[in-house]
Amino acid sequence: MSVTIYTSEEGAAAVRRQYQEALDGWPVSAQQVRVPTREGETFVLVSGPPDAPPLVLLHGSGANASMWGEDITSWAGHFRTYAVDIVGEPGLSAPSRPTLNSEAPARWLDDVLDGLGLENVPVVAASLGGWFAVDYAIRRPARVARLALLGPGGLGRQRTGRILRALLVRPFGRWGARRSVRSLTGLDSPRDEAVLEGVMLTFAHFRPRRERLPVFPDVALRGLAIPVQVTVGARDAMFDSRETARRVRHCLPHAEVHVLPGTGHAVLGRTDSVLGFLRT
Repeated sequence: MSVTIYTSEEGAAAVRRQYQEALDGWPVSAQQVRVPTREGETFVLVSGPPDAPPLVLLHGSGANASMWGEDITSWAGHFRTYAVDIVGEPGLSAPSRPTLNSEAPARWLDDVLDGLGLENVPVVAASLGGWFAVDYAIRRPARVARLALLGPGGLGRQRTGRILRALLVRPFGRWGARRSVRSLTGLDSPRDEAVLEGVMLTFAHFRPRRERLPVFPDVALRGLAIPVQVTVGARDAMFDSRETARRVRHCLPHAEVHVLPGTGHAVLGRTDSVLGFLRT
């Protein structure tokens, strides 16, 4: 389903310029690949040695492959990384948004992996990308080797009340926008300033998905026999991280679960932890 994901052509151009700057500054050598899929063309940023084992990266809502810029130097030293721009998000993929809670997201990822020549791969995924990754692992267990999830959707309740409260201050100019984004993402320290500015620019022009992410039932989660690492922020304003941790521990007793005190929805700086999990 193709949708209008930006508020204006001028806004879309501003977001694309910001993304192009990130691609121009990508810290390792990379190929830009475009994969045809049933949802439209999908952009993939490929880094790392061609003969290294593969690793697929799925970003969160309102983001694109550039979110992995702080991690890629480390991960691409050990893997052939495939940072996928999820369709319908502010990257360079088609604006299509496959219907959630259906086979459509999995069929899209089938096309992506087939187009890249990948069979069974580990996946690192954040937020909305985490939902896509878990959904795919449940529906296509033979194609996912392990999951490293950062603030994933679909495991705990979505906190729409907090989201609405944060959005109430957005009409109050730049101050309101900054406060809203800080509240929703947890990007509230000086070291997060550059990331915060990028998120603010994107959401000034981008229309995110508005539907709730479907929550996976216990029986589906129990079927995940692969290694799983889940990292959540204790102060996540988007998803109930306490419930996420509880359900993962209950349904996947073999999983590695980290709850980070003082951290919000944006789980950053986990490069080494994820790499250690991927290499075990």
